[in-house]
Amino acid sequence: MKKNLIFALLFIAAPPTVARATVVSPPNASSGAPPANSCFSSLWNFLNASSDECPLSYGGVTIFGNIDGGYGYEQWGVPLGMNAKKANYGIQKNSGNTHWLWSPNGISTSVYGVKMNEKFADGWRLIGVAEGGFDPFTLRLINGPASLAANNKDKLAYQTSNFDSSRAGQWDNSQGFFGVSSRNYGILTFGRTNALSHSLLTAYDPVASVAFSQLGFSGAYSGFGVNSTTRVNTAVTYRLNYQNLRFAAQTQIGGFDDGNAAAAQSQVQLGANFGDLSFDGVYSIAKDAASFSSYSGAKLPAGYNPNSIVQATLADTRGLELLARYKYESFRFYVGYTRAVLHNPSDTYLMGFPTPAAGIFVPPGAVTSNAYAVPRRYQTVWTGVRYKILTNLAVSSGVYWDTQNDYLPAPGVCSGSGASTSNSKCAGGRYSYSLLLDYKPLKRLDVYAGAMVSNVYGGTASGYLHTQNIDPTVGVRIRF
Repeated sequence: MKKNLIFALLFIAAPPTVARATVVSPPNASSGAPPANSCFSSLWNFLNASSDECPLSYGGVTIFGNIDGGYGYEQWGVPLGMNAKKANYGIQKNSGNTHWLWSPNGISTSVYGVKMNEKFADGWRLIGVAEGGFDPFTLRLINGPASLAANNKDKLAYQTSNFDSSRAGQWDNSQGFFGVSSRNYGILTFGRTNALSHSLLTAYDPVASVAFSQLGFSGAYSGFGVNSTTRVNTAVTYRLNYQNLRFAAQTQIGGFDDGNAAAAQSQVQLGANFGDLSFDGVYSIAKDAASFSSYSGAKLPAGYNPNSIVQATLADTRGLELLARYKYESFRFYVGYTRAVLHNPSDTYLMGFPTPAAGIFVPPGAVTSNAYAVPRRYQTVWTGVRYKILTNLAVSSGVYWDTQNDYLPAPGVCSGSGASTSNSKCAGGRYSYSLLLDYKPLKRLDVYAGAMVSNVYGGTASGYLHTQNIDPTVGVRIRF
């Protein structure tokens, strides 16, 4: 029903008019040459006009997207999975091979999309977004649960890249919502939407990217310990800006049967701007939030297609996100903090439940509902800077660190270190530092190079094949 309404609203909002195109002339054009008639007059003019200057619009509907692909090296990684959106840029449990490889979605996920913004009354507009993310090399839609299921039969050393993700193979695996916007009363939307914590994290990440930022690589930070809750499939979201203040609230309608990764989830956001200084904070609660995982070579339940099942660990979560950013001349400075507390879930789901991915479910007996008899306390801090060397050249660097407490119940005792730490519930964490150089020879074209050094230690490293990865990568992103 949600998807049919989105298509209907997009159709209604498209009267037979064409958006005006901005005139953009190529640099170094001779003074006697006639100016270009529009940004669509040549490929150069189109690429040298931003999406705001030269949108692909018809009436109130705009088509947009980007393609991001590159090539890189992994000190310890795995081959690319067919349904995953990325390589093992950050160190992962299965990272066991040293190799060069095609590296998709280095600075941002490749997406296609359509958005609507159409006036229907004085001060009121009809809005909507439908967007999907894909692998630019295989053109397959990103499907986290499918990437996990594809490795059910394989032990860690023989796996391809796989991730627990809120993108689950839907045509709108990024976002798919519609709503209304008012100058005076704010914005109200319904549908598949980024969690408030997820949208904010990118804006306050000094090296905002997939390959070069610990925050961008993993959804565990904006999901408060649960990757798959960074997007809500049936969210009601309200946003209001008043002078230099902003407020937002979001709540989930329905549960697992409605394509969500939790039985319930709600967030509230407060923020403000004071000149060049910005602050934001988010508080989040979720009930029965599901972390999905592969069987990774363990015995599979009889009678099921291995490509249709995954395991799940449930938790009730509470989370806090505090963010700040300051602009000074050509510099931007960032600092952030998140804290999550994970408890045993309110419900056990002994008979299993569906994942957000069509055709993939958690079978009976594959749900862990007692992982947090001792609550897990998971904290993250980061800082960094972005410097604009030229109008089209920027360098950014960041340092990220997360830590967890020892939540191994008595009489268990933690011992060992690194990959030999006795239990993943022992105290430990992850830290990384990174550098990214981003050059825009044309407004729609990014040429980038960067690297992230990521490490795990203590309980977080338990069972890992290696505890560090370095991922120097170069790439190109084209926007339209």
